This record gives sequence, C-alpha cells and structure tokens, in this order.
Amino acid sequence: MAVDTDPAPTMATTDVVHETAPPPPPKSDVYIPTLKDQEILDTPDHLFHIHTWSDLRTIIAENRLEDLKRRPSDLRRYLDWGQRTREEYGSVLRYILQCRLHWSEDQLTPKNTIPFADEEDTRILFNDWPYGMAAGITHIVVWTKAEIPVDPNTGDVTADSRRIIVEYVHKIFVEELGFPAANVMWFKNWAALQSVRTLEHIHVLVNTDGIDGATDKLKMFAQ
Repeated sequence: MAVDTDPAPTMATTDVVHETAPPPPPKSDVYIPTLKDQEILDTPDHLFHIHTWSDLRTIIAENRLEDLKRRPSDLRRYLDWGQRTREEYGSVLRYILQCRLHWSEDQLTPKNTIPFADEEDTRILFNDWPYGMAAGITHIVVWTKAEIPVDPNTGDVTADSRRIIVEYVHKIFVEELGFPAANVMWFKNWAALQSVRTLEHIHVLVNTDGIDGATDKLKMFAQ
C-alpha cells in the first residue's frame, strides 16, 4: 500500500503556489491525530463532505493541504491499522518497505540522486488509504529513494524539484498513460502532514471519470 503522507506546497500540474509551510516536527514514524481528525471522527459518514475534483483543484492551488481528509469510517480504520502495523512491524515505514516497496532498509541509497530518474529508485503505488474523494478519482503515491530538495525557509519544493516532478508526472500519466493533463494533479505534503516522514514521496491524483479502461491503464505502472 501507499500510506498517505504526503507538498511542501503543491501545485495542480501547472499552478505554482508559494507559501510558508509549517516548520517540520522531529522525524517520527508515529502519526499523531490532529484536532481536525477528531472532529472528523465525531462526524457521521453521511455528513462528511466528499472532495470533488473541483474541491481538490482549489485545495491544492491554495495550498490548503490540511483540508484533505478521509471519510470518518476510513480514518478510524486507518488509525487502527497504523497502531496494529506498528505493533507487528515496529513502524509503518518498515511495513511499507517490506510489504509494498520491497526495498531493504539497508539499501535505500539511490542509484541516481535525481528524483525519479532511475526506475529502481522509484515505486508507483495505489494509496490503500486515500482521502474521501468522489468516485472516479484515483489516489497514487510515487516513492523515491532520492531526496526531493525543499527550500529550508519556506518548506516549499525548490524550483528545480518542481521542474523534475512536473516533468515526471507529465511523462508517466499524460504522455505514457494518455490521461488529459487537466485530469492529473500532484502535491507533496509538508512534514507536519505526513504519516510516513522518513522516505520521500509525492501524491498524484487522477480523475478517471468517464475514461474507459482507466484502471487497467494505471495498473500498467502502479501496484
């Protein structure tokens, strides 16, 4: 699975947002529920506002990543799953490395220091715990062994990092898989919003509504 984590500001494929991100907390594998999480847990599923594609585009463009939330029932299961996984594997990261990425903990040095430049440094996974989004929106996480540099003052990805991510997302999801550029968005969560903070990754959202064979296309790259 690809556990959600996730820009130091983000963008909707082409839109660039420059905002100051919250300072990152000390690295930890433990996700601490926020007050917003508790509000969601207290909300019945039928009262939860499902994120539409338009909602997602606005949230990402305005860099309000903290507003991306799971359905109450999904969030409850996610938190329970995280606790059980830490008890069994020692950490969520260890589970992801062993069971999803199939990377050894002692072999995380990238073959290429440029993110996504080497296939062996990169994994594309469906997110097993996606946000509460409308039907037809697929949530994917792209993991890389290479560091994705961010501006230490703002927490935003650097201009070079943004260029690399934009080119990679366009190459895979638009050029190779054939999705319209308007149907693809990406973001990289601030450290404060990540549930797995020790391995680099970006999130990609694909609007597959009305596209025949979209899931089969995505399975060509994603696991």
